[in-house]
Amino acid sequence: MKILLTSFFAWIALATVAASQHAHSDHTDMGGKQNLVLSQPGQGAFAAIAEITQVLRDDPSTDWSKVNITALREHLIDMDLVAKDASVVASPTPQGASFVITGDGRTRQAMITMVPAHAPFLAAETGWDVVVEETDSGVTMHVSGDATQIAALGFIGLMTIGAHHQEHHLMMARGGDVH
Repeated sequence: MKILLTSFFAWIALATVAASQHAHSDHTDMGGKQNLVLSQPGQGAFAAIAEITQVLRDDPSTDWSKVNITALREHLIDMDLVAKDASVVASPTPQGASFVITGDGRTRQAMITMVPAHAPFLAAETGWDVVVEETDSGVTMHVSGDATQIAALGFIGLMTIGAHHQEHHLMMARGGDVH
């Protein structure tokens, strides 16, 4: 509930700023209507694809015969499913935690694809031991290192560690291997 309220108030603040900027703007088009200068496309996956598309279009060396925005879109859907639809049960261990991550259908497939692929990045970035095992309903991830930090971050926080996501997305869009 706290996150929902924080998000709501952040949205209201942004809308108020945007409205006040619009109200004080003297930018007009040829028809006399005011033009808004917008910067956010409204949704995270769309924003990531828009950013990558612009980078590709700005790069004269882009090999358009290899570009695969559909693969990037599928990966971003996987990220969304793992973040929003996966069920996670965390069990503390003396050195860290074990996370049982489960889901059905497309969510399960997203977990099986993403969690093992992310484990080496998490281990390299932190120096922690990370072991992932596939199960009938998803995956189990065991993380040993700084137990307090691991517990505080939880599964989804751990999945964000390592500044490789943007580079990975660009490589994928250029037609490289997904994982």
